[in-house]
This record gives sequence, structure tokens and C-alpha cells, in this order.
Amino acid sequence: MTSEDAVRRYYDLVDAADVEGVLDCFADDAVYHRPGYAPMIGRDALGAFYGGERVIADGRHELDEMVVDGRRVAVHGRFVGTLKDGSAAQVGFADFWVLDEQGRARTRHSFFDTPAV
Repeated sequence: MTSEDAVRRYYDLVDAADVEGVLDCFADDAVYHRPGYAPMIGRDALGAFYGGERVIADGRHELDEMVVDGRRVAVHGRFVGTLKDGSAAQVGFADFWVLDEQGRARTRHSFFDTPAV
């Protein structure tokens, strides 16, 4: 599986609410940096996030750009969906991935297109 395929697979699985599949996209000691959260380190922390802490009820990621350099992948796109409180969500995002030899995320950094300063 190519690095691009591995990252695209993640977005397909997260949009399908396949928590176990999503967790399989990460190395056992992966670190996920997401604004508003402490770094999520390892499968237990990622499982708690994707299995319940995540504020998104459902939706889809629309990928506009993907740049691949070996096992490093940058993604630009938007998420369109519904939050658990019932409100609609549409937000631009950029994700930066570093994958291991098996195509699993070692690190992921997410950034969102929202007013901050």
C-alpha cells in the first residue's frame, strides 16, 4: 500500500465510523496532535478519542490536495458533517502525517481553518 493509499484509507474509515479500522491506521506508539487536546499517545488514548471523546457525530472529509514525500503526507481539505450536539460543522483542515514502514501513522498533526487571532 502506498503512503497516499494508507492516508486515504484512514479518511474512509473515520467517515464510516469504523473505530477499530481507524486505530489500525496508527502505530502502537503513535502520537496525534490536535488543537484543543493534549497529545494523544498510543492506542488507548486514540481509542478513547475515536471511541467517544471526538465531538463529531458523523460526516465526511473532502480531500482537496495531497502531497506525498516518501512516508510523509500532507493533506488539505474540509470536513462537512454534524457534531454530537446536533449542530452542523464545516471546517477546513490540514493534516501532516509521518508513516512507518507498514503505512501506519507514527505522528499526525491536525490544524483547522478557524479564526484564532
